[in-house]
Amino acid sequence: MTLQELVNRAASLYSDRKAVWFDECNDKPPTFYTYATVVKLAVELTDFLQKHCEQQGNLEIGLYCYPGIDLPSWILGILQVPAAYSPIDPDAPPMLSAYFMKKSNLQHILVENDKINKFQMSHAGFFCHNSSTIEHIGLTLFQMNVSNTDLNSQVDNMKSKYEPFKAATGNLQPGYTICPDQTKAKTSEGGYMDVGRKDSLAYILHTSGTTGIPKIVRVPHKCIVPNIQHLKSIFQITQDDMLFLASPLTFDPSVVELFLALSSGASILVVPNTIKMMPVELSAALFRHHHVTVLQATPTLLRRFGSHIIRSAVLSANSSLRVLALGGEAFPVLNLLKSWKHKENKTSIFNLYGITEVSSWATCYKIPEEVFSADLRTDLPIPLGSPLLGTKVEVRDTNGSAVLEGEGQIFIGGEERICFLDDEITVPLGTMRETGDFVRVQNSKLFFLGRKDNQIKRHGKRFNIECLQQAAEDLCQVEACSVTWYQQEKLILFVVPKDDLEERETLKELQKRLPAYAVPDELVLIKALPLTSHGKVDISELNKIYQNHLNSRRRDSKLSGAEELWERLQYLWKSVLGVLDDSTRISKDAVFLYSGGDSLKALRFYDEIEMLVGKAVPGLLEVILSHSIEEVYRHILKILFPDENRLMNYDSVMKRKLSGNSGENFHGKCIKLKSERGLEVASGLIPFIAVSRGNNFFSMNFTKSFMQPHNTVQVGVEVLQQPSFLHLVTPSIMKSHVQGYETENRILTVMNKASKPDCCSVQQIHAECSNVTMAELELGIRWKSNTRKCVDASPLIVIPSKEVSASVYVGSHSHAMQAIDLDLGEIKWEKNLGDRIESSACISKCGNFIVVGCYDGLVYVLQSSDGEIHWTFVTEDAVKSSAVVDPSSGLVYIGSHDEHVYALDIYKKACIWKLHCEGGAVFSSPCLSSFPHHLYVATLRGLLLAVNPVTGNKIWKSFLGKPLFSSPHCNEKYICVGCVDGNLYCYSHSGEKVWQFSTNGPVFSSPCISSLTKQEIFFGSHDCFIYCCNMEGNLLWKFEATSSVYGTPFVFQSDNLKNKILLAAVSTDGKVWILNAKSGTAEGVDKLPGEVFSSPVVWGTKLLVGCRNDYVYCLDLYITGKKKS
Repeated sequence: MTLQELVNRAASLYSDRKAVWFDECNDKPPTFYTYATVVKLAVELTDFLQKHCEQQGNLEIGLYCYPGIDLPSWILGILQVPAAYSPIDPDAPPMLSAYFMKKSNLQHILVENDKINKFQMSHAGFFCHNSSTIEHIGLTLFQMNVSNTDLNSQVDNMKSKYEPFKAATGNLQPGYTICPDQTKAKTSEGGYMDVGRKDSLAYILHTSGTTGIPKIVRVPHKCIVPNIQHLKSIFQITQDDMLFLASPLTFDPSVVELFLALSSGASILVVPNTIKMMPVELSAALFRHHHVTVLQATPTLLRRFGSHIIRSAVLSANSSLRVLALGGEAFPVLNLLKSWKHKENKTSIFNLYGITEVSSWATCYKIPEEVFSADLRTDLPIPLGSPLLGTKVEVRDTNGSAVLEGEGQIFIGGEERICFLDDEITVPLGTMRETGDFVRVQNSKLFFLGRKDNQIKRHGKRFNIECLQQAAEDLCQVEACSVTWYQQEKLILFVVPKDDLEERETLKELQKRLPAYAVPDELVLIKALPLTSHGKVDISELNKIYQNHLNSRRRDSKLSGAEELWERLQYLWKSVLGVLDDSTRISKDAVFLYSGGDSLKALRFYDEIEMLVGKAVPGLLEVILSHSIEEVYRHILKILFPDENRLMNYDSVMKRKLSGNSGENFHGKCIKLKSERGLEVASGLIPFIAVSRGNNFFSMNFTKSFMQPHNTVQVGVEVLQQPSFLHLVTPSIMKSHVQGYETENRILTVMNKASKPDCCSVQQIHAECSNVTMAELELGIRWKSNTRKCVDASPLIVIPSKEVSASVYVGSHSHAMQAIDLDLGEIKWEKNLGDRIESSACISKCGNFIVVGCYDGLVYVLQSSDGEIHWTFVTEDAVKSSAVVDPSSGLVYIGSHDEHVYALDIYKKACIWKLHCEGGAVFSSPCLSSFPHHLYVATLRGLLLAVNPVTGNKIWKSFLGKPLFSSPHCNEKYICVGCVDGNLYCYSHSGEKVWQFSTNGPVFSSPCISSLTKQEIFFGSHDCFIYCCNMEGNLLWKFEATSSVYGTPFVFQSDNLKNKILLAAVSTDGKVWILNAKSGTAEGVDKLPGEVFSSPVVWGTKLLVGCRNDYVYCLDLYITGKKKS
């Protein structure tokens, strides 16, 4: 018996009955297909596929679509070929989908017609387009381009991403094969199941990969059909039932939902994915409009309705729901379930248990009605239940012996309940699969204890964190909850509260019920639990929520009015979408779901807003999911500032924001300061100097250059010299012609303070400037370039030989990479890349290319002359890291959020080596040391690595315990790096920690070490201070800015300022600070019209920096010679 035979048998009996309903839950009426229509469309698709698909052995066809009215016809049409269907989620990361398609060896993909552009952009070049399209069915067939090397490379990269999991988890992972007698490879009957048996497979899925490499699971009809038949009997499904397609197609319970309905003459209800995230709309569709009778869901998905809707609709006295089957997670505690269920409610509730590797369910238990009676204990555990048809369940201890009483791990299998994992071709009949789940056996019943992954050791005791969750769920104040072991050091309980929850009282109650080692460190209130695409709690999202929760404590939560609300709303928008480093202005028409958001991020945005405003905002989630940011803003205003909302609108807020600093009048005569170049070129080579953030100077192909004594550039000629320590004094300032400047230009006044001796004692300097007695310096906007979105990347300045003008290279959130003339501000070229750019560019050894990372996971190598793409290298995740070039070999080193660092030969277009950084994304830029020849890499897991740049082998590593966003920087003795724990760490080149310097906030800023001040290190902190310490880790001075300092400071010197060494730094509120690098006194300050997360770069008299008002700025330094009072 096959799945399609089950459906065709039902269709012959119920041809005129409604098989599928699709409700968009808007003004449109719901649509339906009868069984006859479903079968007719399926036959047409089957005929098309039989004509266009080569059938050699088992045929497997991908299905790239969202759930809709045609879904049952599409699946049935594939099955009838006969072929196995392989659902591909359009919202899944392209790398994961590519891995799945290649690993599954899919030769054909059916793509929903209105998803073709998305598919082609995500998988460009992987498939060749088949000219045949079935218009009225809404699908287009793509065929695999089998020779595609990029896809093979991505699959190899995907494998390497998960290699550390293999080593960490030992030989056995959940789902891997254990044969019945533990020693022999087959049963006593000697039977096997063969994947090559024609027409045996029904569908192909992959596991999530959370416990290791994502496994491909090929499911035969013989494995899944018994599930359908037995559950159909247990749930007593008839043609009068309405089932809901709650699960995504990539989660195998969706197979049960679809075929329970379609094999019984019942109806299946389908709604868009976004509606599933809207509890009010979803409950109305399910129980008011369509009267759903059977609901299968994860407990977390049920909790998303909230207790009010569960009581009033799902489990009310007159609910249409006959069957509620909960599975995929630990079953809710009875006390909670009892509080939801009306005493007159007749819904039968079931506990389901199973794993994808033995698709789909293994056991089932019906909760007895008497459990809900008032006088029965509600702290009783719920058993997993009895094995389903054809399924065998065993519990074994660590030695593999059967457990009849006590605790052990559960194994699942059966004579023909067998799936093929990854490359398995034959599997012995009766094979048992390890689950990774632990149970207690008591009186022949199995009680779930928790996953192996959730066991932690805390305060010297080992326990499963699910015991905390169960204890919290049992509290009457808790609607829903989940627990995370945050960074393996803090136990955090996330609670969806009921109205009367008091945090302190809740913690006290938990202390009464739990041993001390299981009491949480912190309780965090959230509006709803975030879900994975499979409807389970998303632990990674909870950790992000907690990180934002920590960040929010550092922000002042008191809102002054509508204008500040708009500013903070944009900040949260960017934070949740992961574009906090992006200075682009948000369009008032931007819709969250179309700006990179999804339902999970919408929940985080919702929680952050309510945390910000300090009160509940009814209806906010629905507005976020379906309206613009301006409408979200107005919706909050109605609740928060009802009076001000009458007077304040979006346009007035924006006008005030953009006109606030219109600039100062330009008074007095100005002497423009000009830098000159007189560089002597080594014969036959292209000479250039590149300057980037943190005083990184990179020069190639210059001999020693001798110039006028008052206009000196000294460049080291040793190509292997440490780039940050090339002895270079930026072009000095010489007097030139007097030039007026348009008054529209904003002026930054830089004032020399009264002469003070250099001081090595600790001093705290505030931003007030006074007692100016010496020459006045001013900065005017020389030019600004509109990139159309935020500029969080830092500029790269490349100064070639004097025949060619200098260029500024910078990327933007608009996807645009610009090359700008340094002197004129004219755009030389602009190139649109595949996604947002936060990576700062670097120049190649030859000077002909720039290298920049992108959010689309690519490293772009562009021709520096015209921006044309020379090469792209594919990583597995966003590339926010900035590249560094080895001046000796020309190799380019860059990190990625895929947790690897890569060594690339851009001339041979090859990856020389890649190194997995032990589970941490590489956000910051690698640092290259020449003596010794080391590459230093910092990760978001808190790991500082020293790597051999030639071989990619690890030399040493140090675990700092907290994420490292800061880029390491080194000199001939030390490596320094900032950490979010508030410290600047200093290591020797041999890996010994020399000292650490503490601040009062996270350090995202990278340390600046310059040849101009060889004994000082400069960096910023989120505690709003700019710090200067010496090489022994002692504080020399600190300066208080007006907001946190994210960017890296820059040291520069100009002859006409009496050789005073200055420090340029920016704070996130847009202020540009010029400080005396020796004393820390403020020489001047002014504000750019937007937030700044970019780092300043100075060349001669020009300061370059990006801003979140969409512009990159070039500021010119002037001397007026006028005393200012």
